[in-house]
Amino acid sequence: MSTMSDKITVPEIRSRKGGPKVTMVTAYDYPTAVIADNAGVDIILVGDSVANVVHGMDTTLEIGIDEIVLHTRAVNRAKPEALVVADMPWLSFHVSQEDTIRNAGRLVQEGGAEAVKLEGGRKRVPFIEAILDAEIPVMGHVGLTPQSVHAMGGFKVQGKMVEAAKEMIADAKALADAGCFSIVIEGVPDVLGEIISKEVDVPTIGIGAGPGTDGQVLVFHDVLGLGSGRYPKFVRSYAHLADDAVKALKTFRGDVESGLFPGNAESYHVSDEVVAELLKGTQSD
Repeated sequence: MSTMSDKITVPEIRSRKGGPKVTMVTAYDYPTAVIADNAGVDIILVGDSVANVVHGMDTTLEIGIDEIVLHTRAVNRAKPEALVVADMPWLSFHVSQEDTIRNAGRLVQEGGAEAVKLEGGRKRVPFIEAILDAEIPVMGHVGLTPQSVHAMGGFKVQGKMVEAAKEMIADAKALADAGCFSIVIEGVPDVLGEIISKEVDVPTIGIGAGPGTDGQVLVFHDVLGLGSGRYPKFVRSYAHLADDAVKALKTFRGDVESGLFPGNAESYHVSDEVVAELLKGTQSD
């Protein structure tokens, strides 16, 4: 739980260009936020990846602003020292600048976010500037942008060809010039992640962008091995909690079936006198 003196702020993250490295992890509710904050991460991202890892949706396109507000509120209740950044979901910053400001404002006013993140390059600059004019800090996001999955033809590494890489560098520069306090770089060759990081004057946070960025982000469930199926190449799981959880629940099921649970330790007791009276009453019936 934070106090004003130890709370991580946007200016502090902005000052971390070149080090120390920034650590960011997603969280989507109160318990995951508590765990992430106790680990001392710098930023908690209420990512639209909640669509996949919590709601079981195929893409992030299926989640809306109402759901992100709800999850952000849950995270904010943990009162983390980490900076809380909320993703702006698909279509929440595409229709108009007025609509964009209203949605970003909801994430702050209703959800308690301290900054918002949105995907896209130069064509998003007018919307970013509108949010910034409303005094809401913005984190940018270039490279593999999951909300563009259909346009990209799937979740593929971006910027592998020279022209595409140059476009991405220009996009990142435009986001930094517009006033983004940091930029996520996702799913690009390591050399491109390093080049972009050197070309912009704000911290870059990589996810599948190599070690040359100013920080790293991973999905909470991926780090802890809570997912199912194959993880992306860029993931390193530091635990295998899904396997442990299944094992624990199987043991619980077995103990219930065999009568081992609940035992004496998990049961409430009354005095022998009360037991005797209860039994006496039962016998008289």
